[in-house]
Amino acid sequence: MIWHIIHILDILLWVFMAASVAYILFFALVSTLWKKRVSDLTTFLTGKVLSMRKKEFFSYLILYPAYNEDRVIVSSVQKFIGQYYPYKSFHVAVISDHMQPETNQKLSELPITLLQPVFEKSSKAKAMQYAMDQIKEEYDYIVILDADNVVESHFLEQLNEECAKGYKAIQCHRCAKNNDNDIAVLDGVSEEINNTIFRKAHNRIGLSSALIGSGMCFDYRWFKENVYKLSTAGEDRELEALLLRQKVHIQYMPHIHVFDEKVSNKDNFQKQRLRWMTAQIQSLFNLLPYIPNAIATFNLDLIDKTIQQALIPRSMLVVATFGIAFLMTPISLFFDNYWYIKWWCLFLAICIALYIATPKQLRKHSVFGKILALPKLVWKMVLNILKIDRKNTDFIHTTHDK
Repeated sequence: MIWHIIHILDILLWVFMAASVAYILFFALVSTLWKKRVSDLTTFLTGKVLSMRKKEFFSYLILYPAYNEDRVIVSSVQKFIGQYYPYKSFHVAVISDHMQPETNQKLSELPITLLQPVFEKSSKAKAMQYAMDQIKEEYDYIVILDADNVVESHFLEQLNEECAKGYKAIQCHRCAKNNDNDIAVLDGVSEEINNTIFRKAHNRIGLSSALIGSGMCFDYRWFKENVYKLSTAGEDRELEALLLRQKVHIQYMPHIHVFDEKVSNKDNFQKQRLRWMTAQIQSLFNLLPYIPNAIATFNLDLIDKTIQQALIPRSMLVVATFGIAFLMTPISLFFDNYWYIKWWCLFLAICIALYIATPKQLRKHSVFGKILALPKLVWKMVLNILKIDRKNTDFIHTTHDK
């Protein structure tokens, strides 16, 4: 009797984890699909030859919500204002929250708008809302960057070409700018896997890309109307939900790079993942009430986004499936059954999915050799589960290493 109950629990746990593995494997495979390019002749016959039009330069507001970012913000802004783009068509604004007077002095000497709010409880959402209150000029688009983000000099020029196609929400390709230790490398690889599964693959079959939190571009009027609806520390997931509920497509641009500093120590990794996991749970509970209407209106993007929030983190899947398979093997063999096989199959499936989703240039022995750091990081993520409070809206800041 007891073994019958254990077997049922074993199957239920396997099905629960298999659902997340199946989702990841499916979109990893979708990412390998060939994307048909529109030929110049086809473009000409459809009457959409962009080269025959007068080039339009949209205006952009570049927003840097910066909380305690004294180490990186000045250099990031200095690099950005050197854009190869008409100077009068973009403007940079920095929301300086809890930064040193010396930093603010350096920023005030740059041709930007410096905002210095005083919040009782800081958050990125509050910073963006404050900026919308203070900035009276109107723009065509708004770009959200983190304080540590660095872009190339033709960033706005590339972005302008995509905005000319009519997109209202764009997620740029955020990638690592540092790989100084094992944790930073794994964090960078994890981001690229996210780019493949939740952005590139989704767009391949017509679904919206996921947002990341920075390197985001929105229609200015849409953003100004909706930014005041944000209330949690997971502002990117809230923005996603608002866009998808309004059936606004999110386009991913893999060729427009935003270089982001990856976490390089275990404490910052734990803080970052705690913030993400809390935001994921909050997003799941916020989206569930809209599912009946999403099904009725065939809003596949919103349904898919809700499923995403219920997924088990990939690193947990890797460690958990391997651990269970390893433990189940001798037990199953001792009792002359084959329960362990399905766990090894699940472990193999998640490994194949992650291998496919990892860009070719990162499939190196030097990268996979750093997997040894993964179990300790996953253990910290498990400890984070005990700290999750889905009603908590406090901002969890991840500091940059000096």
